Amino acid sequence: MSALPVSVCLLCCNEADRLVRSLPPLKDFAEIVALDSGSTDRSLALLKEAGARTLFHEWNGFVPMRLRLFAAATQPWIFWLDADEVVTPPLLENMTALFADGEPDCSGYLINRMVYFQGRWIRHGEWFPDWNLRLFRRDGWKMDQQAVHEKVEVSGKVGQLDGLLEHRALRDRAELRRRVERYAALASGERVARGKKPSRLQGVCHASGRFLRGYLLRRGFLDGGEGFLIAREIARATFYKYAGQRENLSA
Repeated sequence: MSALPVSVCLLCCNEADRLVRSLPPLKDFAEIVALDSGSTDRSLALLKEAGARTLFHEWNGFVPMRLRLFAAATQPWIFWLDADEVVTPPLLENMTALFADGEPDCSGYLINRMVYFQGRWIRHGEWFPDWNLRLFRRDGWKMDQQAVHEKVEVSGKVGQLDGLLEHRALRDRAELRRRVERYAALASGERVARGKKPSRLQGVCHASGRFLRGYLLRRGFLDGGEGFLIAREIARATFYKYAGQRENLSA
């Protein structure tokens, strides 16, 4: 089988423990491009072993790094993959079938992710389903400037691919909290930059709504204690997005 005409594009910084999972399924893709921001573990060695082309740039934000990374792709299609994501066999089969009969019909394709957290797959709440546009033509996309939760937009028809991306984003509860705090700070700063004034009342209202939606309406309670923890941390991040970042979010 010929290689898929796709550039797998991933950001990297000290992701060796995750790359050992994410790299092996990528052998059928024509190219792997990694943009590293200063790894000191075995990440670079693993990327080299996988035949990846590795670039370096100091971290300067999600969108600037993604734009630089995607611009380095050489294949007709780009597959946005994070180092903590794993292509499952069903997804790989569907991606292979997509290119088997020539050029695909759509300009981009949504892929569903499922998070693995604390020994279980999260199947409800705010984290699942989680459809993201991850496969798209190299010459027909754009990405707006935003501090966090960046996304690609394409002109033309968008399809969906069967199969999942395994998202092993969080090693433990401490990392969940650190990520929540980082994203809350970025989102809060972005709102202030747009002229939005922090409001504690807005924070309480939006946070309460997010908790109820994730834990009750989207049945996060079916994921047990992990479902409650996720709903709580999402609500916490939402509060600080609207109420403003405290000097110490962990307090």
